[in-house]
Amino acid sequence: MSLSKKNVTAVDSDAFVCRTRVRYGETDQMGVAYYGRYLDWFEMGRTELCRAYGKTYRDWEKEGIFLPVVEISCRYKSSLCYDDEIGIAARVKEITNVSVIFACRIVREADGKLAAEGWTRHAFVDASGKLLRRGNGLADWMRSWSAPQTPDACRGLPAQ
Repeated sequence: MSLSKKNVTAVDSDAFVCRTRVRYGETDQMGVAYYGRYLDWFEMGRTELCRAYGKTYRDWEKEGIFLPVVEISCRYKSSLCYDDEIGIAARVKEITNVSVIFACRIVREADGKLAAEGWTRHAFVDASGKLLRRGNGLADWMRSWSAPQTPDACRGLPAQ
């Protein structure tokens, strides 16, 4: 799901929040959001974060740089239900020459309750899947606008 620019809001210097609602098809028979959807929302958050800084995944793929997920962590804190409005906060947590970690938090907007938090690690690879071991334009671009934080400064995101 693509969000319009007006739905992407700067939270602070290194995190962005996009908002959406839990759709009926994202829930089980009891109206509770299926656990796998949280990973979709992590993707939405990191995609909109990059878009807010002026480039999309598609832009980088055209330049021959791809970002497959190679590791993921998600800690579920509370349930989300059909039609809950949620905020998805995403930021770059760490960048190395071969990978980037995006940290995400999902919050129910009505009461501010944390629903899930976690991170995804992505490798920088070329179109054939070969790891880009030396600097690349995507890593350099991310470094230019992100300032990875120490765990103490991560507003409650657990050190991973």
